[in-house]
Amino acid sequence: MSDDVRNIVLGLAASGLSAVLGWFVRTYAWRRRLRRKQRFFGLPAGSECLLVVNRDPGAREWSVARHDVFALIELSALIKECQANAEILPHDTAWQGFGARTEFCIGGPVSNHRMAAHLRSMLPGVEVGKEKTGPDQGALTVGGETYRMDKGRAEYVLLARLAADENTGNSRPVFLASGQRAVTNQAAVRYLARHHGRLTRKYGVNGTFCLLLKVVNSQAYGPDVVEIVADVTRAATTPVARPEAVAATPATATTSGTTAE
Repeated sequence: MSDDVRNIVLGLAASGLSAVLGWFVRTYAWRRRLRRKQRFFGLPAGSECLLVVNRDPGAREWSVARHDVFALIELSALIKECQANAEILPHDTAWQGFGARTEFCIGGPVSNHRMAAHLRSMLPGVEVGKEKTGPDQGALTVGGETYRMDKGRAEYVLLARLAADENTGNSRPVFLASGQRAVTNQAAVRYLARHHGRLTRKYGVNGTFCLLLKVVNSQAYGPDVVEIVADVTRAATTPVARPEAVAATPATATTSGTTAE
């Protein structure tokens, strides 16, 4: 075999080996990213998850707001990437506990009863204005601060990942997107899908967090321009001291003392 032929053969062998090695490294990196994504979302291959959607408060009959539908589509793509399956349920028919399978709950507590239940039980430090009109419509209060909506210009949404208790055997997370308008719900879902890697690095694959996001100028940019206002995890998970409860404490103590005498 001449030197030229030998060099050609060695070059082809080196190229083939490099291609195989490159394919192996890319496949390994892709599988590693996929496993981290599956763990963060609680969606191992072949698993089932639940999509709970609210009712469009502006419609007379049962319907889902357009931007909430878009949010469901984006979540469906994410779930498919994790090689999992989804079941979509209206908020008033999802009569089951949480933690047995991953749940994505979309919509504010006024139009989504299951969201209201999640906020009461898992984010008791969050208060949402129930007024249907006026400046306090959908206002979010957390950590002593109130965030009011400037429709189309500045709107707010809570994005939360709540880890279930692993000791119960039901350890799948619950994701909440509770916004002041449907476009903010979609913005929160899009932020979650785009930045789950960053969230994983900051909070871990099993972490709990609650972020307050601001959707900027949605009338021009839709759900694309989002800013993080604050990480409100501690404030949102700490129950708020109700004035009526504080006022009732002395009276209760007096009554108990009288009874004891």
